[in-house]
Amino acid sequence: MAGFDLGADDYIQKPFSPREVVRRVRAVLRRADPESSPLLRFAELELDPERHTLCVDSEPVELTVTEFGILATLMRKPARVFSRAELIEAAFDRDFDGLERTVDAHVGNLRRKLRGAGKRVITAQGVGYRLAGGERA
Repeated sequence: MAGFDLGADDYIQKPFSPREVVRRVRAVLRRADPESSPLLRFAELELDPERHTLCVDSEPVELTVTEFGILATLMRKPARVFSRAELIEAAFDRDFDGLERTVDAHVGNLRRKLRGAGKRVITAQGVGYRLAGGERA
């Protein structure tokens, strides 16, 4: 117990299992790097890329693969403005052959599905989109 008093995050007493060491190291790394968490949170939005789920105020919302990709990209760096080309690269198939304005239609559908939280998806005129208002409304 003295290890905690000296500032350690964790320790293991002998004898120990190598599996336990690996699990504890992973847990410490998760705490040290919050971006390693699979969940993306922004205001009332909670997106789980591993399970492909979105909850708005704890209510599940169904999204298409493209809408999910766009929102995940925006949520990873909320203050950053993403161009339509960047959103296409992140959310569409590699062989996308359509117009950049297709993103606008998907963002419109996304805003509608997010209901009140849709106002957080901001248009940067002539550039693309970003998220705004990270504090709860």
